[in-house]
Amino acid sequence: MRILFQGDSITDCGRDRRDFHNMGNGYPKYSSELIREAFPAQDFEFINLGIDGTRTNQLFDRFYPDAIALQPDIISILIGINDIWHRYNRTPVLTTDRQTEANYRAMLELLKEKTNAKIIMLSPFLLDDEKKEAWRPELNSMLPFIRSLADEFADVYIPLDKLFDEARKTQPSLKFYSDDGVHPNLNGIQFIAKHYSEAIKPLIQEVASQKQGDIL
Repeated sequence: MRILFQGDSITDCGRDRRDFHNMGNGYPKYSSELIREAFPAQDFEFINLGIDGTRTNQLFDRFYPDAIALQPDIISILIGINDIWHRYNRTPVLTTDRQTEANYRAMLELLKEKTNAKIIMLSPFLLDDEKKEAWRPELNSMLPFIRSLADEFADVYIPLDKLFDEARKTQPSLKFYSDDGVHPNLNGIQFIAKHYSEAIKPLIQEVASQKQGDIL
């Protein structure tokens, strides 16, 4: 069963790009370990093709070789925060919400048209960091259309923004989940992996059942 992780630096997280089976040090690594533990009899091929700094248009540009051509059984996508971040660069990239939504929709339509992949969408999020709080209104503007796209296309939606917001109410210290408000530290990584590995279980069972049916 081929499971593909796609996204930006939160997915990339230091992976060895010479080997797309290398999971890096982020949530794909811990998710894949939890998944193997939960399904010890199932053969998995985990692929991580996240690239740090990626915006939605850049993911779309590489989406055929890095997603469609691989024909994953399950694909997860965590993208969007760089469409906001790059608005604040010294040389801004002013991607509008409308462009972000169009980029994301185009990728999802390709997945539905060209693959049989089950789709997991994870929402972008912001954590504790004073410098990033100015982005909060822009994230709040983005989240509704990402949720709408998930309702239309995804098999599973993981609202990391809401999950983190709830968890932050009882976190033991400031910046418990992230040092810069965007990139999760080990606590944040394991938090995502926990929710990811639980959310994917029904899809794994469904795909396994389908494959067994195909064999029979």
